[in-house]
Order: sequence, then structure tokens, then C-alpha cells
Amino acid sequence: MDVAQTYETTIYALASMALLMFVQVMVADVVGIRSKHTPGTSVPSDHDDLLFRVTRTVANTNETIAIFILAIVVCIFSGASPIYTAYAAWIFVLSRAVYTVFYYSNLKVMRSVVFAVSILGLASLLVIGITA
Repeated sequence: MDVAQTYETTIYALASMALLMFVQVMVADVVGIRSKHTPGTSVPSDHDDLLFRVTRTVANTNETIAIFILAIVVCIFSGASPIYTAYAAWIFVLSRAVYTVFYYSNLKVMRSVVFAVSILGLASLLVIGITA
């Protein structure tokens, strides 16, 4: 079994997630520089502050990325359906991208709804991998 070919769409989801994380870090850096934030110092908790929101977006993504990667590894090693694995992976990635936009825009309710969708994507990956 050629894993790269079998799980090609899931690998694209992983690459897209890496790109999203890169963009989040770059946005946080630019916002930090523009707001003259001293690197290494805490960002005050204030949802009305864009710097706080962009740094929380990075932190929140960092809190879930290991689960995402491990769940995909479980799916691949268990021989789970490549189609279902790809669907669940893309649900996670796309919901995280939308979550990012909503967090940057300070749309709290929509951000929370889309965060829940991303959690469903992670749970789906785990179920798909464990039941394979």
C-alpha cells in the first residue's frame, strides 16, 4: 500500500493546516510589531484588542494540532477509510480557517460554533481511526 497515494487528500489537509499555522504566526508577528508590543512580554487579556485575539488564535491552534496529527497517524496505521479520513481532516482544517477569520473579526458566537465543528472533525478522526 502506497500511503502517500492512498491518503493523498489527507496529506493535502495536513499541508494546508501547516500553511494556516504559518499565516497565523505571521499575522500575530505583524500585529505585534505594528502595536509596538515588546516580544516576550504577556499580552493583556482583552478580546477587544486585536493583538490578544491573534495571539489566542495561534495558542488555540497549538492546543489542538497534536491531536489532529496523532489522529491522522492512527487513521493511516489502522488502515482507516482514506475517504472518511480525508473528509474529517478537511472538516477540521476548514473549520480552523473559518475560526481564525471569526476570531480576528471578534465574532464570538460564530467563533465558538465553528470551534465546535473543528472539535467534531477531531472526534471523527479519532472514531474513524480507532474503529478501523
